[in-house]
Amino acid sequence: MSPATMDAVFQALGNAQRRRMLDHVKNHPGCSVGEVAAGFDVSRIAVMRHLTVLEEADLIVSEKRGRTRHLYMNAVPIQMIHDRWASEYSAMWAGRTLDIKYLAEQRAAADGWDAGSGEGAARTGEAND
Repeated sequence: MSPATMDAVFQALGNAQRRRMLDHVKNHPGCSVGEVAAGFDVSRIAVMRHLTVLEEADLIVSEKRGRTRHLYMNAVPIQMIHDRWASEYSAMWAGRTLDIKYLAEQRAAADGWDAGSGEGAARTGEAND
């Protein structure tokens, strides 16, 4: 994904009304521009401008049948951003969480705590002098 394409997606998603419109299209695949406009308290022209931004970011695909444009969500750009950013960082944080778990288990074992049964010096109040 090019930087310009990624910028277009972030810009499109940076507006609350556009996110709501995208949610509407996602929840009602094949809906018309008029159906989207009916759910918003702005002019049809304003809705069409928002939809154009979403379409230019490739988040919406439109199919014209007669005089009606049917709208469909394209989740690919969002998935590409997720793959680029979140996947890389989630692996790092999962690894760090595991490190914390192992350190806590080692510390509990050293203090006489049995994590499996919940019993030990820390649980019963006994001292390990």
